[in-house]
Amino acid sequence: MANRLTDTLFQLVHSLEKSEKRHFKLYIKRSSGNEDLKIIQLFDALDKLNEYDEKLLLKKLPSIQKPQLNNLKTHLYKQLLASLRLLKTAENVDLQLTEQLDYARILYTKGLKIQALKILERVKEIARTNQKFNFLAQVISLEKKIETLHITRSSQEKTDQLVEESLEISGHIDRVTRLSNLALKLYRWYIRNGHVRNEKDEAGIREFFINNLPPSDEITGFYEKLYLYQSYCWYAFVRQDFLMYYRYSQKWIDLFDADPFMITVETGHYIKGMHNLLNAHFDLRNFEKFEITLRKFEEYAKTPVANIHDNFRTHTSIYINSAKLNWNLMRGTFRDGLTEVPQIEKDLEEYALYVDGHRIMVFTYKIATLYFGSGDYDKSIDYVQKIINGNTEMRNDLQCYARLLHLMAHYELGNYELMESLTKSVYRFMAKMENLTVVEEEMFRFLRHSFGVSPRQLKPELEKFLEKIRHLEKDRYETRAFAYLDVISWVESKVSGKPMSEIIYNKYLKRRRRRYAEIEELRKQTA
Repeated sequence: MANRLTDTLFQLVHSLEKSEKRHFKLYIKRSSGNEDLKIIQLFDALDKLNEYDEKLLLKKLPSIQKPQLNNLKTHLYKQLLASLRLLKTAENVDLQLTEQLDYARILYTKGLKIQALKILERVKEIARTNQKFNFLAQVISLEKKIETLHITRSSQEKTDQLVEESLEISGHIDRVTRLSNLALKLYRWYIRNGHVRNEKDEAGIREFFINNLPPSDEITGFYEKLYLYQSYCWYAFVRQDFLMYYRYSQKWIDLFDADPFMITVETGHYIKGMHNLLNAHFDLRNFEKFEITLRKFEEYAKTPVANIHDNFRTHTSIYINSAKLNWNLMRGTFRDGLTEVPQIEKDLEEYALYVDGHRIMVFTYKIATLYFGSGDYDKSIDYVQKIINGNTEMRNDLQCYARLLHLMAHYELGNYELMESLTKSVYRFMAKMENLTVVEEEMFRFLRHSFGVSPRQLKPELEKFLEKIRHLEKDRYETRAFAYLDVISWVESKVSGKPMSEIIYNKYLKRRRRRYAEIEELRKQTA
């Protein structure tokens, strides 16, 4: 995959849809001279290549010499972007605003100040409707420049209005900037480290969050609330406060539900919000709400808004695929989940240009867990080794639990000759990453002790291990072990002699029956 994606022009060409390719060829033939038609030949040659190979490319283009190639590639890249800009302007409000602002600047430089001001008034209306305050700041800045340098016969009232708008927007932009910075930094902390590991992490995150949070009484606009809810989401998720995580994920989506027009303006944020809401239901095992939210998301995925951009379409698909795996993981229907894997891997291959390494790692771990839960330990090992041998600078927690799952798979396969050295290696890695909780300590203690225990004596040892970790399930600093790998259900399956999938599925049925009983009781009380 890496070789395919090394050349930026090659990436751009292969990201184009049929309609975009057709539009580009019409655009270039209409706007370029004969000497520029060489870039059409270059475009066609790149489009037909399965992977970027410069020698093969030059062989297919005998009229182009190697010294010419870089200049032609640069020219083609610029022309492709110009063609896409022309094609996409009608469906992107940011591009529309930029275009109108450019027109106003051109008119101003021509000395047509009144015409420029009229366009700026229209741009302000569009920007306000779409809550694009950064554009408003640029528009007002140009308006003030024109009013300051020239006699426009504007009234005192107009001048006062400009001053007031300028102050209001600068305050709004400042709050949005601070909140979006906070959300971004919290998210990056999670990508680097995963969840908090101890009280030191907890104290550091709490202090950072409180010190960077603006006063709540100042937060009024859509974007301010959006980034506030995102900040709370990441703060809660990193701290494994899953109830708070759920509440603010729901507020995030409620914000869009209250103003559906903003789904078309900030589609990416809506898609990410749905993904977080599904994750929150998964973490809390809200089976019923998870299923309802997933259906709502799948219906949204069919709408024109969700398919208008490559990013929106691909990320909607990726998040739905992730939710489908989670749906099977939390119910213990591992074999059903594995039926989704071929299509998911096909989608990931198709969307390779748009999928980051972190997302690939998460999918790989989930698939490894499905294989482990279904009893195919060899396949589980194949998948976790992709993580172990991959980028170790990302998601320290997943790196650790991939190694732990790898160890447990070898234990299940009875590869005891590997267990002693492997146990030491995994223990050292997790200790180095400061990722050892009481659950993992007990796990390593049990594994080390179990090597010399006969099968008849193993069951009492498993029961002791289960008793030691069961009460930790509600401990916030210990929940990572249960979120990434259902250790309790694994031990219960060993004690009972039943498959792990059956243990988890029975828990799901029990929760569902309890939920139905609660609904029935509530119905009787209100009848």
